[in-house]
Amino acid sequence: MDFDLEDLVHVEQTFYDEGYTDGFAHGRIHGLIEGRALGREKGYEMWEELGFYEGFALMWRAVLEQHGSKDDRAASNITHLIGLIAQFPRINPSSTDSSDLDIPKLFRQIRSRYKALCATLGVRPTLRAAGAQDGLDDPGDSPAGASAVAGQSVWKIDKQPPARVTNDLSF
Repeated sequence: MDFDLEDLVHVEQTFYDEGYTDGFAHGRIHGLIEGRALGREKGYEMWEELGFYEGFALMWRAVLEQHGSKDDRAASNITHLIGLIAQFPRINPSSTDSSDLDIPKLFRQIRSRYKALCATLGVRPTLRAAGAQDGLDDPGDSPAGASAVAGQSVWKIDKQPPARVTNDLSF
C-alpha cells in the first residue's frame, strides 16, 4: 500500500491554507465592491455639503451686491469661501497623481470659513448632513426657536381650509 503518512499528519493545516486562500480572494473582490459603494456614498455627502456652502455664499454675495452693502468683511469671507470650494478636487486625486492635497484639512477650512461668514452676517449656521433627522446634525445647530415651535406652521394661515365632504363611508 503506497500511502503518504506525511499528508495525513498535516491535513488540518492543508485545509486551513486552502480556506485562507479562497477566503482572501473572495474578500478582496467583495472589499473592492463595498469600498467603491462606501466611497461613492461618502463622496456624495461631502459634495452635498459643499454645494450647500457654495449656494449659501453665492446667494449672500448676490444679496449684498443688490442692496449695495459695503460690508467688506462679509465680502472677503464670501470670496475666500468660494476660493476654498474651488480648490476642492473635482476628480479622485489618488488616481491621478500623488499630490500633497489634504482633503480633510481643506474640508475643515471650508467649514470654518462658512461659520465665520455666518457670524459676520448674523445668521445661525446650519450644518446639514445627508440622512440626518430633519436635516440637522446637532440640536444646537437648529434654527432659533425651532424646538419650541415644533409642529407649528411657519406661514400664517388666514383662513381654515373648507371641511371635507364625506359620503359616510365607515370601515
